[in-house]
Amino acid sequence: QVQLVESGGGSVQAGGSLRLSCAVSGSIWGLIAMGWYRQAPGKQRELVAIMSHAGSTNYADSVKGRFTISRDNAKNTVSLQMNTLKPEDTAVYYCNMRSSNIRSSSGYVDYWGQGTQVTVSS
Repeated sequence: QVQLVESGGGSVQAGGSLRLSCAVSGSIWGLIAMGWYRQAPGKQRELVAIMSHAGSTNYADSVKGRFTISRDNAKNTVSLQMNTLKPEDTAVYYCNMRSSNIRSSSGYVDYWGQGTQVTVSS
């Protein structure tokens, strides 16, 4: 089965940087996209960055220019480089993979990592 395992979270001062990694294992067929989401306390989970199967990327306006999503094929990982972190970036960050699935009524299935805490202090 597909498994996503995140790492790299931690605490950092405002203006600092962190790099999150998501290790993907298991058979992957019909990959649509991979991305990073985050959920701050009391807030809805939101998309941070996404990379399509073809390699195109999209970012939330709040992180554009500061965060970069990338794929390391050699290590089978998807990473999120986070620079110039702000206190409002504090959240649990989740790795997501969306794959096509003919058994699903929606035509796809989402896989999620366990989440990793990112805390940015002032």
